Amino acid sequence: MISGTTSVVGIIGDPVSHSRSPAIHNAAFRALDLDMVYVPLPVRAEGLSAAVQGLRALGMRGANVTIPHKGAVTPLVDWLDADARLADAVNTIVVDGGVLRGYNTDIVGVREAVLEAAGDDLAGSAALVLGAGGAARAAAVALARLGMEITIVNRTAAHAERLEQILLAAVPGVCCRRVGPDAVSPADVARHRLIVNATSLGMGGMSKVPPWMADTVIAEQIVFDLVYTETETDLIVRARDRGAIVIDGREMLVRQAAVAFELWTGRPAPLKVMQDAAT
Repeated sequence: MISGTTSVVGIIGDPVSHSRSPAIHNAAFRALDLDMVYVPLPVRAEGLSAAVQGLRALGMRGANVTIPHKGAVTPLVDWLDADARLADAVNTIVVDGGVLRGYNTDIVGVREAVLEAAGDDLAGSAALVLGAGGAARAAAVALARLGMEITIVNRTAAHAERLEQILLAAVPGVCCRRVGPDAVSPADVARHRLIVNATSLGMGGMSKVPPWMADTVIAEQIVFDLVYTETETDLIVRARDRGAIVIDGREMLVRQAAVAFELWTGRPAPLKVMQDAAT
C-alpha cells in the first residue's frame, strides 16, 4: 500500500520499459515488509541533470542508473564512492540527508556472477570485453581484480584507451590490450576463457552482437552477456549451443541490485526473492 510515508526509488535510463529492476526491488520490499516502492523513470540525455537533481527535490531515497547515463551521472552527484570514481560510472544513487551519493555496484555484480558460474580459478586466464562504456568499465575492473588478462574490443580507440588507463589505475600491472572489432579473429576469441558483451548490442531494437563473437565461441568457454531481454539473447542461445558456459544478464542484474538494496535500506537483501522476481 503506497501512502504519504512511502519512500520512493527508481531507475533512470533510456529506455527503461524493459527493465526487470522494478519487479526485483518491489518483490524485495514486500518480502521484508518495507514501506518503499520502485518505479521506472525514463529520462533522455537532455533531461538527465534535472532528473538527478529532482531526486533530492522530490525527497526520493535514490535511484539506479542504466544505459546510456552511467558515465554522464558522475559529475552530477555530490559524492562518489571509490569504485564509481575509478570506473567513472554510477549505477546507484543514494539520497542521504539531501546529499546525492553515487556508487558503482556493477563491479560487485559482475564479480559475484562470474564467481558463481566459474569458480575462483580465473587468475592468469584471459577475458575479452566488447565495449568501453560504463558497463564495460565495471566488468573489466571486476575481472582484472580477479587476476584476469583483459582484451578490450571497441571501435573508438580513444574510448578503449581510456578504459585501459582505468584498469591500470585499478590493478597496477594488469595485462591489458586494445583491439578494434575488425581485427578480432576466431583464434583471438578462442584464446580467451571468458567473453563479455558489455554493450547494448542484442537489446531490443538494437543490432545483434557481431558474428565473430557469437559464432566463434568454443566449448567450455564462459560467455557473459550483460544485456538481458524478455527471452535469452541471441548471443546466449548461440553460445550455449556451441557448448559454452553462459551467464545471463539477469544474474548480474540481481547481484548488483542486492548491493543497491542494502545501500538504500540498510538491510540484507533477500537474494532468492530477487532472483525469482528477475525471471
